[in-house]
Amino acid sequence: MKPLCRRPIGLVVWIFLLPISVGLGLCDACTGTPLHASEWSVPLAGNSFCTAPDGMGAGLGRDGAIILDRAEVVFSAYFHVDRPAALDLAIGVSSRGDEVTITTNIDGRSFHTIVQQTNVDPSKSNRHPIGRVDTDAAGYIRVDFKIDDPGREDHIKIHNLFVSSETEGLTLDFVRSNEGNMFYWGRRGPSVHLRYEVPKDRTLQYAYSEITVPKGQDPIGSYFMANGFGEGYFGIQVNSPNERRVLFSVWSPFKTDNPRDIPEDQRIVELGKGPGVRTGEFGNEGSGGQSFLVYPWVAGKTYRFLTEVRPDGGGNTIYTSWFGDKAADEWRLIASFRRPKTDTHLRGFHSFLENFAPSTGYLGRTARYGNVWVRDTDNRWTECTKATFSVDATGRGRHRLDFGGGSDGDAFYLRNCGFFEGSGRPGEAFVRQSTDEQQPKIDFDQLPRQ
Repeated sequence: MKPLCRRPIGLVVWIFLLPISVGLGLCDACTGTPLHASEWSVPLAGNSFCTAPDGMGAGLGRDGAIILDRAEVVFSAYFHVDRPAALDLAIGVSSRGDEVTITTNIDGRSFHTIVQQTNVDPSKSNRHPIGRVDTDAAGYIRVDFKIDDPGREDHIKIHNLFVSSETEGLTLDFVRSNEGNMFYWGRRGPSVHLRYEVPKDRTLQYAYSEITVPKGQDPIGSYFMANGFGEGYFGIQVNSPNERRVLFSVWSPFKTDNPRDIPEDQRIVELGKGPGVRTGEFGNEGSGGQSFLVYPWVAGKTYRFLTEVRPDGGGNTIYTSWFGDKAADEWRLIASFRRPKTDTHLRGFHSFLENFAPSTGYLGRTARYGNVWVRDTDNRWTECTKATFSVDATGRGRHRLDFGGGSDGDAFYLRNCGFFEGSGRPGEAFVRQSTDEQQPKIDFDQLPRQ
C-alpha cells in the first residue's frame, strides 16, 4: 500500500486500563525504571491485537512487532496484575524517519516523549519511557497504541512493552515466549469445556443438547461445540462476517495431523449427508472426516443438536448428527460417518467453546448450554444436570486468565477471551436446574437419514 503521508508525524500511544481504575504519575524526570524494581518484558507478538478499525485485519510484522503506518489503526497489548500496584511503563521502538514525538494518553492525560531516528537491531533494548500507572485492583491492563498523524514516509515499529514495579510480591501474567507456538495459541485464547455427568450403568446411544449464544457474543472465530464425544465433535461456528456454519467432524483412529497420511483402511467413510452439506477431510488438530452446512444461525435463538453413536456389528462405529432451530421444531441431517476399527457407543459426552482466529482473541464470547440429555439403548432418557469445568493448556499455564464457566438457572455457560477478570477453576463442578418438562420428544423413525 502506498503511504498516506509525506511529512514527519507525532505518534500517539493511548493506554486504557480495563477493568482497573487508573491513577497517574511519572517517574523522576521520566527517566524510566526506579531502583530495585522487578521488571518484565511483554512480547507484543503474543500479547497484542489490532483492535481498530473493526474488520480491517491489520496484522503483526514478521518479527512480531506492532507496525503503525496508518492513523486509523489501533493495536492493543494486554497483561494481568494480581494486586494493586504502581507500574512504570516503557516501550521499545524502532523508526527510520525523523524525530518523532510520542504522546502517551493514560486515562485522558497525555505525556510526551521525543524519539530520535532509531535504526537499531530490534532484539536490543531500545527503551523510551511512558510513565507511571497506579492500579487499585487485580485485573488485566490494556495498552493501546496509535499513530496520531499519518504524515510520515516510514512506519514505526513497537517491539516490546516494558513493565517495572517496586510493588512487593507483584505477579504479572502474559504470554512470555513462543515456546510450543504459544504466541499463536495465546492470541487465540483459552478453550473451555464442560464434561457432563452421565449414568455409568447404561449403554448410551444418543446425546442431545441446546445452545443459545447471547447477542453480541458471537465474534468471528467462535466455535460453540454442543455434542462432543470420544471420537469427534458437533456444533456451530462463525467463519466470517458473511458466513456461519454447522460443523460435524469425526477423527480417524490413525493419529496424524495430515489426512493424506491415513491408511485406506483407517479413513472415515461418509454414509450420508443432508441437503447443502459439504463433506471432506480435515487436519492440523488430528485428522479425519468433516462435514459442514453453511447456515445463517442467529445469536439470541436456541438451536438443538442430536448425535447418535452405535457400533455396526462389524468392528466399526456409525456416527450421525442432526441439527435444528428449536422454535421451528425442525431436524436437518448433517452427516453420517463410519469410523473403522472402532466398536463403541457414546462416551465422553462434553461441550466446549473455543476461538480459532488469533486476530479476534481479544473479543469476548459466551454461550448457554441447556436442556442436556442422553438416551440409552433401552430408549430411556436421562437428564444431565451436572458438569465439570476444564480449560486447555493456554489457561492452565496462565498464559491467559480470561476463561470461566458455571451454571445459570437451567443452563450451564462457558465464557472465554475478552480479557475479563475472574478466571474459572479447573475441576469445579456445576449443577443446573432441571428441565425435566423439556425432555426431547423425537420420532427417531422420521429423522432424515440421507
